[in-house]
Amino acid sequence: MSGVADEVRERIESDAYCETLGIDVVELDSGYAQTELTITEDLLNFHGTPHGGAIYSLADAAFAAASNSHGEAAVALETNISYLDAVDTGETLSATAEETHLADSTAEYEVTVTAQDGERIATFRGRVYRP
Repeated sequence: MSGVADEVRERIESDAYCETLGIDVVELDSGYAQTELTITEDLLNFHGTPHGGAIYSLADAAFAAASNSHGEAAVALETNISYLDAVDTGETLSATAEETHLADSTAEYEVTVTAQDGERIATFRGRVYRP
């Protein structure tokens, strides 16, 4: 994890919203990030499955970390997510964000959310603008 300045890493890892949900940044490099979230009872919807917002937040946290890893502010222009499967309470999900396009003022990222067994749970894509 050598491509990210310490002050950038500290700013990304101190996200209050992620801390509230229990999302951890476990890997961070230039244009790349991995986040994790353990599904607790507090994150279930009325069907008893993980709330889509929790899974979206996990993916969005990886997207935000990867897109801001260059040290320049990056703000989302658009995002979308496809939910593919549900998991059980107690399962730890991982979201891996990878930069797929980088231009002067925009960039694109693909985020894969997987369960502990490696099964894909969701696919997230996002674009950012760097003002």
